[in-house]
Amino acid sequence: MNVFMLLDMLADADPDRVIVGDRTGGMTYSVLRQEARRAASLARTNGRRAVVYVTVASEAYPVALFGAALAGTAFVPVSYRLAARPLGAILEEQSPALLVAEADVLALGDEVAGAAFLPFDVGGFRSAVRDTAPLEGDAPDDDELPAVLLHTSGTTGKPKVAILRHRHLTSYVLGSVDFLSSDPGEAQLVAVPPYHIAGVAGLLTALYSGRRIVYLPNFDAAEWVRIAREQRITHAMVVPTMLARIVEVLERTGETLPDLRNLSYGGGRMPLAVVTRSLELLPHVDFVNGYGLTETTSSIAVLGPDDHRQAIASEDPAVRRRLGSVGRPLPSVELIACDDSGHVLGPDERGELWVRGPQVSGEYSHSSVTDANGWFHTNDAGWIDADGYVFVDGRLDDVIVRGGENLSPGEIEEVLTAHDAVAEAAVVGVHDNQWGEVAVAAVVAAAGREVTEDELKRWVASQLRSTRVPERVLFREALPYNETGKLLRRSLRSEIMEAQHGV
Repeated sequence: MNVFMLLDMLADADPDRVIVGDRTGGMTYSVLRQEARRAASLARTNGRRAVVYVTVASEAYPVALFGAALAGTAFVPVSYRLAARPLGAILEEQSPALLVAEADVLALGDEVAGAAFLPFDVGGFRSAVRDTAPLEGDAPDDDELPAVLLHTSGTTGKPKVAILRHRHLTSYVLGSVDFLSSDPGEAQLVAVPPYHIAGVAGLLTALYSGRRIVYLPNFDAAEWVRIAREQRITHAMVVPTMLARIVEVLERTGETLPDLRNLSYGGGRMPLAVVTRSLELLPHVDFVNGYGLTETTSSIAVLGPDDHRQAIASEDPAVRRRLGSVGRPLPSVELIACDDSGHVLGPDERGELWVRGPQVSGEYSHSSVTDANGWFHTNDAGWIDADGYVFVDGRLDDVIVRGGENLSPGEIEEVLTAHDAVAEAAVVGVHDNQWGEVAVAAVVAAAGREVTEDELKRWVASQLRSTRVPERVLFREALPYNETGKLLRRSLRSEIMEAQHGV
């Protein structure tokens, strides 16, 4: 099934439902379909093979995505924060394309040698759409066509282009939500970037369920809370750093967000202190933790609202620790933990998480990395307990090898952030002549609190083996994250090494 068919079905079933924007004057299903048909005509102009979107999310975003789907071209949302050189390389790679971007990116496109673009800023794109005759007929009946190309974050290496075909996206949507299952009054606040898999998946699932989408183009916690109140937001998705800042605003203002029903989070390790405080501040809200990757078309495991409430209320350590898990696999996928030889591990045995299922792509431009049996090796370390709950222990690339012993940064970070004077913590491995690698922690102190390096070392030693105590604890005003909330370990490690050697 082509992604455009989802919109076609919805516009036939409930044409006048407002689905994007303000509740009183936003875009309806029928208007979105008509604009997408007009955008498809633009995308077909002069044989464009992609629709490249390099700006913040707005009503133009779903128009461009569904227009590309109907035209049979790939939709390529790209980070507008990229430096000129890597962005220019992406534009050259995707030419000839319809380019929706801000003025500086449009100017850069003019400079890319040999590239051919049909360029529009957001306002110009919407105007051109309204002035273009719609593309009639059905969407291409080929679910193997590339639907969305996403550039992975590249936090540990050069970004790769993940290919999500129409069958991956529709499998995820149909397996996650029911058709028009949301009440007309439901609204979802989307603050994740449009070039992140959560931005694509969040749009498609909210739209298919009938939930109005409200975009916050650039995240600010106070603005997030204001819009949530003003637009009577019922659902939202955030990354851990966003939730931590939202909690700070709620504590400062006393806002309770009475309309909010469901808050999902994911994209990185969530400090237990943050999610625990969130549950206390918003007891009426259903919290959901989703775990997924770009290559798996978003979530493959979910920790649901009941799991959160049971974990926070239980005195059983095995149940309470589920709050640190990512929940259980979706029914539509298989998820296992394997050792280095590919043998499936038993409960609570740490290894690499593997996944397969119809929504799993595992495909990059020029190559597929799924094995002969269809398994995608996530490169995430973790384990699955006897009850099927999945625990993610960080990237395998991040494991610190100290004197032949493997240390998990996530395990140490969890202990550090459990200290009431620590707001955030990151642990990386740095070179050491004696041990090969040692763990170094970077810590952000909680507001108004003071703590010493020795105190934190003693704290870790009281919770973990002595070999897991960081060699050093450095204090910082903030940790380096990318705009999707992922910790930039490589950047942090480089900064620490440079400071160590006086570079």
